[in-house]
Amino acid sequence: MAAIDILANWREVMADAVRTDGPDLSMRQWAILLTVYLNSGPHTVRALARDLNVPKPAISRALDALSILGFIRRIRDDRDKRIVIVQRTPDGAVYVDQFARLVEERTQEPSFGALYG
Repeated sequence: MAAIDILANWREVMADAVRTDGPDLSMRQWAILLTVYLNSGPHTVRALARDLNVPKPAISRALDALSILGFIRRIRDDRDKRIVIVQRTPDGAVYVDQFARLVEERTQEPSFGALYG
């Protein structure tokens, strides 16, 4: 698949996502959300910051928004209260699954790039 086709499909996915009643997540929030849901844990603020090469305060702000939406939950590690563990939630799993369905639908359609490239 050519880069223009991938971008055209991605544009359609983003347009579909914007049309839904769901929240408008930032790229940083998406990166964190998908990291938590697609990679095995446990996930910590420190590990997310290192993985995404983003400062810990920026991760914390994004996690604030994601936790308000109910997509993640933060808990303290029982062994070391300084460590914050980021967990998945049922609402977050549903949101990610619905988004995955949008992506799947769009990747099975002919792309804009294939039609006009």
